[in-house]
Amino acid sequence: MNNLKIASASSDSDFTDISIRRRSLMAACGAHAIHDGLTDLIYVLLPIWQTQFSISYALVGLLRGSYSGVMASFQLLASRLAKRWGRHRMLAGGTALAGVAYLVAGQAGGLTMLLIALLLGGLGASTQHPLASSIVTDTHEAGGGVKEALAQYNFAGDVGKTLIPGLVGLSLVVVSWQTSVTLMGLLGLAAAGLLWWLIPTRLEAVSEKKASKAITGTGSASGLRALLLTGTLDSAVRMGFLTFLPFLLKSKGAGTAGIGLALSLLFVGGAFGKLLCGYLGARIGMMKTVWLTESATSLLILLAVWLPLSAMMAMLPLLGLALNGTSSVLYGAVPELAGAGKREQTFALFYTGTIGGGALSPVLFGRLGDVAGVPVAVITLAAILLFTLPLSWRVQKGLGG
Repeated sequence: MNNLKIASASSDSDFTDISIRRRSLMAACGAHAIHDGLTDLIYVLLPIWQTQFSISYALVGLLRGSYSGVMASFQLLASRLAKRWGRHRMLAGGTALAGVAYLVAGQAGGLTMLLIALLLGGLGASTQHPLASSIVTDTHEAGGGVKEALAQYNFAGDVGKTLIPGLVGLSLVVVSWQTSVTLMGLLGLAAAGLLWWLIPTRLEAVSEKKASKAITGTGSASGLRALLLTGTLDSAVRMGFLTFLPFLLKSKGAGTAGIGLALSLLFVGGAFGKLLCGYLGARIGMMKTVWLTESATSLLILLAVWLPLSAMMAMLPLLGLALNGTSSVLYGAVPELAGAGKREQTFALFYTGTIGGGALSPVLFGRLGDVAGVPVAVITLAAILLFTLPLSWRVQKGLGG
């Protein structure tokens, strides 16, 4: 009888853990979809803001970079505050703040108010990456499949990037950008409420139990530095290219709806790239996958400059697959390089570096675009990406490969 009770209790515990894993993964994926969608919606709006406020490419880069810069700067703080207030409160609160930021942006009558809104949005977005990714890792590691779960989490982010900018791009044909942005702010607030309900209340206790069984990473400082630099360059090129993409499309004759469609095509490819490359990296290794995706990305970026509009549109899903796929492999390497008890801090450090690089890139290359033109700036981005190839070899050494 006692054995039956023990077996029953064990079964109930396993069922509860499975339920918490599922709900945690759903919440993390939902948060990633909303935040990434709201973040990349800015790319659709940049040409509109440039025309309305008569600003240079450098100021366009500043608008984009302000959001990413604040998001990068406050990620370490968000991970520390989560230990005091709980990850579910911080994640839901950050999502609500991102929604409020878009409500403010919808009322912006000048560049100053718009910049304040973007700074608020970046502050709210700073909670998502370190907290959601650590939730996924903590709740899945003991049962296995961390890399696969992180690939699903990254896939969800690109689903948001596909749907939200695409829908807003289409809506701009019939309503003003202010109305579209206000609706996205309401969507952010609704998502915050859903996250508050969805994230399990027992999450922290279960995460601590899983962490006690977790396998510690190698703790390689040199491998982690190489991973951080690889991720920073990858993110800088991705954010720089995405900033210039609407203007590149516009120079080839695309309108607002066409730009929205192009971004959707790119992000559809990116979504599948993150899912595919996450699984591919688990099978053939991080270094081989990075060499494959980064080489392809560099080549396809060059083709995007030279191809006519129709051919470029047809190529964008493949470019998105390579452009965004690398990040899944890099994310999956973070837990393997984290030291004992430093996983959440390592995630926050990694995201701070990568998003920081993504924040600086539009400003620096925006200035280059003003001086030398958009095509030269984009070609320079393609060349810089090749530096990730030797760096990924150093990361592999840090992983013990």
